[in-house]
Amino acid sequence: MESKAQVQSQNYAADIETIKEAQLRIGPYIHKTPVLSSTTLDGLAGKRLYFKCECFQKGGAFKFRGASNAIFSLTDEEAAKGVVTHSSGNHAAAVSLAAKLRGIPAYIVVPKNAPKCKVENVKRYGGQVIWSETTMLSRESTASKVQQETGAVLIHPFNDTRIISGQGTISLELMEQVPEIDTIIVPISGGGLISGVTLAAKAINPAIRVLAAEPRGADDAAQSKTAGRIITLPQTNTIADGLRASLGDLTWPVVRDLVDDVILVDDRQIVEAMRMCYEILKVAVEPSGAIGLAVVLSDQFRKSDAWKDSSRIGIILSGGNVDLGVLWESFGV
Repeated sequence: MESKAQVQSQNYAADIETIKEAQLRIGPYIHKTPVLSSTTLDGLAGKRLYFKCECFQKGGAFKFRGASNAIFSLTDEEAAKGVVTHSSGNHAAAVSLAAKLRGIPAYIVVPKNAPKCKVENVKRYGGQVIWSETTMLSRESTASKVQQETGAVLIHPFNDTRIISGQGTISLELMEQVPEIDTIIVPISGGGLISGVTLAAKAINPAIRVLAAEPRGADDAAQSKTAGRIITLPQTNTIADGLRASLGDLTWPVVRDLVDDVILVDDRQIVEAMRMCYEILKVAVEPSGAIGLAVVLSDQFRKSDAWKDSSRIGIILSGGNVDLGVLWESFGV
């Protein structure tokens, strides 16, 4: 099939071999997360749903997979001066925890609008917080300055081959746990998660469909797919704080070539999906993590060819670090 030929012929940032190597490398440190199901949610969706619970991962999100792969890939000489990153939350905590396990310093550049619960995770795991302004330019320039001052190795949140390979281990687990799935729905932001998941899944089953779930208020991936080039938004407006980044030069080719579609939902739909995760699955999921369920229940998905052709759908609940204060202020929940 065409997707199989693309996976084999294109020089993407990761492949099934680097993802399998990552699985061996990080196996001693990560949780193999469970897959949950619910007949109630199956009935609402009209499909069989399988929830891959990365909200139960160490650090509360899938990010620990990529961070562990990146940090434990370093030689002792490279790791000696520590690592540095910039992140609004889950990647920051993941790098802090992985660095703690490796016994090296972690310098974490955090924008001032990062959720408090995620900043507390960074501190809990021993990361040294350095504040930046909220723009990506400020985050990157601050991280560059810290790198120059400390000699630490930069661990990019998503545009890094080691990160992409680490995130791809989710597919290796999911497709072993539920071999019969025909569709996977993945939150999209900078693209590290969906790139790794897609490359692994389509290497295992070229016929599988991968759909990106994106907030309407941060729809750069959807715009990029339409335009055929990376679109960067001047600003974003969504409660899904983990889904505000733009695609990178390593992740974009995978999204462009192999991700089958991007489906948009608004913040109200995301919050409603969170409520269902809490009340029906009994799982705490942050907005970025609940977006896959929001997509499955959306009118846009039901009107798509993907809905007609799907019967067993894997949904990645990507994180469970919830800032309840923001939810209360925004929606009164």
